[in-house]
Amino acid sequence: MGFVHKILGSGKRTIQDYISLDSDDIEKTAAQSFQVHIAEIYDIEDVIAVKDKIYDGDLVIADITRLRTKDSVMNRITTELNQVAQEVGGDIVLSGDDQIIAAPAGVVINRQKIGRKT
Repeated sequence: MGFVHKILGSGKRTIQDYISLDSDDIEKTAAQSFQVHIAEIYDIEDVIAVKDKIYDGDLVIADITRLRTKDSVMNRITTELNQVAQEVGGDIVLSGDDQIIAAPAGVVINRQKIGRKT
């Protein structure tokens, strides 16, 4: 079970499914423009929004569970996202077989897992 699946569960979610946590204790500044986005990629058309977020300088964690059986589509998606990561000087990793993590320039994805060793 992947990280995104643990967060999102199964099925399609809407904005009403998320709870806004009180962040009054966190000091916000104009310099905090970096965001982490959660995405679900069902087909090649979903990659456009993911690419836009990476170009904007944000990190994207994309659930690709629905693509396991579509090898040619999966190959095209990973190729396109890899090109974007290279263009912006970012990083990209396939985590397990159900998620892609794509980072913008200045962010390196560590490939070592934290926590329990299996």
